[in-house]
Amino acid sequence: MTSLQEEQNTPGWQFAVASGLLGWVLDAFDFFVIVFLFDTLASHFQVEKRAIVWTISITLAMRPVGALIFGALADRFGRRKPLMLCVVYFSIVTVLSGFSPNYGFFVAMRALYGIGMGGYWGIGASFAMENAPRKLRGLLSGMMQGGYPFGYLLAAVGMLTIMPRLGWHAMFLVGTLMAAVIVVLTTLSPESEAWKLHRMGSVTTIFKTLFQHMGSFSYLLLVMVVMSCLSHGTQDLYPDFLKSVPSIGSSLVLGMKPLYGIPIIYNIGAITGAVFFGYISERVGRRYAIMMALVLSLAAIPAWAFGGTILVLVVGSYLMQTGVQGAFGVIPAHLNELSPDSVRSLFPGFVYQLGVLIASPAVSIEFLLRDHLGYPLALTIFEVVVIVMLLFIFALGPERRGRSFRAKAG
Repeated sequence: MTSLQEEQNTPGWQFAVASGLLGWVLDAFDFFVIVFLFDTLASHFQVEKRAIVWTISITLAMRPVGALIFGALADRFGRRKPLMLCVVYFSIVTVLSGFSPNYGFFVAMRALYGIGMGGYWGIGASFAMENAPRKLRGLLSGMMQGGYPFGYLLAAVGMLTIMPRLGWHAMFLVGTLMAAVIVVLTTLSPESEAWKLHRMGSVTTIFKTLFQHMGSFSYLLLVMVVMSCLSHGTQDLYPDFLKSVPSIGSSLVLGMKPLYGIPIIYNIGAITGAVFFGYISERVGRRYAIMMALVLSLAAIPAWAFGGTILVLVVGSYLMQTGVQGAFGVIPAHLNELSPDSVRSLFPGFVYQLGVLIASPAVSIEFLLRDHLGYPLALTIFEVVVIVMLLFIFALGPERRGRSFRAKAG
């Protein structure tokens, strides 16, 4: 077995973790730009807003395809080259999305973007977690998953700073700069020693191994279905919900319109939560850290959904996303620790993205509930059910906190 000290001293592990983190930041930025442009895109393509909202489900639904393709490549040929290929691919598709000549082309680009988005997480998470020192795995897991709300925050900042000067098309271009940085960081990173130790000789063998672990796969799939409902159910429609609150229309948050100021604040909470709960998962365990974060989100619902003033909405949304992304901050470490060694890119990546696929109607369901019940009640009913389900799932589930990724199977 490889010693703990050797695992900590892999030269260049910081570059691998940084590339995994920044790739997820970029992925989230490119995804959440759409959330802020529902009305703009609907007007541009001359379609109803519902048609733009629907493209989110299309993107989410295509993510498992990317997880299968890029995950299998990463388990067969190593983490570095497939990671760079994935980043370049989804960056190009993002640019094409922003310059779509018509709605049909835009839908196709968002579907193709979903393949890249789905492909990245499995490679990025396995690359970062396998190279990270074992005692820092929980903290770095939180930092990586915290990249998702950080990308959301950057999208909000970009809407305030870039769009007024350069137009909304520019929001689909700026990410290419970060893509170039990620490629450089990955080039400087070491290849995963865990992959070298457990790599398989063919893609066929990789897929056979996947299907040999259907028990753990089924449990983790259930986890990721409901976790995806938690995340997307609290994030994707919330800016649109804020537009519907009449009492905050003329207010300012940190000198900004509430539509942008509130998401910036609650994404700061999301980043803080991901890092904090990821860190404490090293002490209290993965499942208990996630459950603590979920209880925080449950307690935040009244202020988050029914707040009638700026202050209440800011506090409620901050605490909500602290809990939501706090729970998600543990997921990269938890899924990688519960995954088979030889398919650590494909297994957690595919289960993560297949969960997203099954949960992809969540946003449309919430939007439909809004039509019948109004936003506050729709958001509340949906998320209470989701959080209670997750508390039961994690209370009864397994964990393998701190396992070595470099121990040869005996």
